[in-house]
Amino acid sequence: MSEPLRWGVIGAGGIAAVFAADLELTDSGRVVAVGSRDLARAEAFADRFAIPNRHGSYEALVADGDVDAVYVATPHPMHRADAELALRAGKPVLLEKPFTVTAAQARELVALARERGLFLMEAMWTRFLPHVARIRELLAEGALGEIVTVIADHGQWFAEDREHRLFAPELAGGALLDLGVYPVAFASMVLGQPTEILSMVTPAFTGVDGQTSMLLGYASGAHAVLTCTLAAKSPTRAAIVGTRARIEVEGDFYAPSRFTLTSRDGEQVSFDGSREGRGLRFEADEVARCLREGLLESPLMPLDESVAIMETMEAVLAGAART
Repeated sequence: MSEPLRWGVIGAGGIAAVFAADLELTDSGRVVAVGSRDLARAEAFADRFAIPNRHGSYEALVADGDVDAVYVATPHPMHRADAELALRAGKPVLLEKPFTVTAAQARELVALARERGLFLMEAMWTRFLPHVARIRELLAEGALGEIVTVIADHGQWFAEDREHRLFAPELAGGALLDLGVYPVAFASMVLGQPTEILSMVTPAFTGVDGQTSMLLGYASGAHAVLTCTLAAKSPTRAAIVGTRARIEVEGDFYAPSRFTLTSRDGEQVSFDGSREGRGLRFEADEVARCLREGLLESPLMPLDESVAIMETMEAVLAGAART
């Protein structure tokens, strides 16, 4: 594919707008169509971003012949159905995180994409940011030695509102699926899938998890200490601690950021990964690259890992002590 990838967007909410705005900062693709259950909302979104094709249904969006790939930007409980709709229409899919609501749903989607020979990727945009790319290089080089601990937190303050999706049980609200997925995915990138999980949850006023803390153990002996909350703005930092050196990522670690590599003897080197925009353009670039090279999944965010992350989060909630 030599031409820019032509994107169709399912959903016209906040994250869809961030994606459309970020695509304007790259040459890899452009949004050519948007679909919403409310045609007026699709029209308003399209006018905002000069999108030519506007659809009043998701079915019409995935059937649009001008669309090369579909970005699913709907609320969590709709991810599986909306991604399946696009896959059954023969479209490659970038699926907003969390991948699904349950691990079973994740496995079903992956099986469908593989059965149909279609590209599918979780939109864990952090994985593709410049500072995270450099962290992966340092890990591959062995610059940190053996990894001992991964630490990450993600806390945001939200006013208690039963209508807000993060407090709504019917919309799979809660801290873990929306905020905690970032620390869990960060630990997964560094250490893989845990062999032991200890967790504690404090419910919000609607019963969804309002604050969740996790201690993950790995076969190597490494630990990951992860937290998320809807009740307060936390430092949102992350660290990877190894026997030879450590990496400390400034807040917000999940967005374009800076980090410092500190050796065991105190020598420091910094990397500035801050960039224009929110950072979603890099995941779009990855999808375009994969499709251009004929790949059915990204080696940087493989489908089996997305399933494993869902399995971890499911186990965290299922086995959590309640406070």
